[in-house]
Amino acid sequence: MMLKGKVALVTGSTSGIGLGIARGLAAAGADVALNGFGEAGEIEALRRAIEAEHGVRVILAQADISDAAACAAMVDTAARQLGALDILVNNAGIQATYPLEEFPVERWDQVLAVNLSGAFYAMRAAMPAMRSRGWGRVVNIASAHGLVASTNKAAYVAAKHGLLGLTKVAALEYANTGVTVNAVCPGWVLTPLVEQQIARRAEETGAGIEAATRELLAEKQPMLRFSTREHIAAAVLYLCSAGAETVTGTHLSVDGGWTAQ
Repeated sequence: MMLKGKVALVTGSTSGIGLGIARGLAAAGADVALNGFGEAGEIEALRRAIEAEHGVRVILAQADISDAAACAAMVDTAARQLGALDILVNNAGIQATYPLEEFPVERWDQVLAVNLSGAFYAMRAAMPAMRSRGWGRVVNIASAHGLVASTNKAAYVAAKHGLLGLTKVAALEYANTGVTVNAVCPGWVLTPLVEQQIARRAEETGAGIEAATRELLAEKQPMLRFSTREHIAAAVLYLCSAGAETVTGTHLSVDGGWTAQ
């Protein structure tokens, strides 16, 4: 319960990696503000389940992450209902894949708005109060694509590279305030969306799920094994721990060797 008494906000946390992070923070004792899409009844059931399992307070703080005012209101909701905001995890993200010359301008704008500007909006709203209290942790969920590129992902790669730059700037500005700012860069993580991608690949190629999985991993990762949501949550928990008090302005890759190549 190393985070007992702390309050965390995780964007994009009603499913996938973000939900894994929210659960990990709750298991460590933090009260949690969830944020994300989904059917209202399912999200409420999820909220209640996390509360019951870990004995913490869990609220929902919805927002359009691409809107600065909405992000500020989200941060205010978390701080007002839970008493403060100590930990901010910027996880919300979207993807779009097109060749550069065919990339729709509106899709470029959407990906940059959610993946990069949204993190800035939330940090801008949350970090002054962290500084005033002398303690805070900001963890930006970037990607292996924040360090290397792939074809047809101009907006996503640009946004994630930008997110790492934003992480470094904020870390420098808050270096002596008790607030640290870091990033986690996942490679392939087994989520329902990735499982669907594997199923489509298996259907298109006629190969089985196991072969399609191995083929997908082998394209990028030397370690032919998925990371899990729990692995990413563990990385976030480390960056929030006492052992990481002097870790700031850097990234932690959880990518099976993807960016070692």
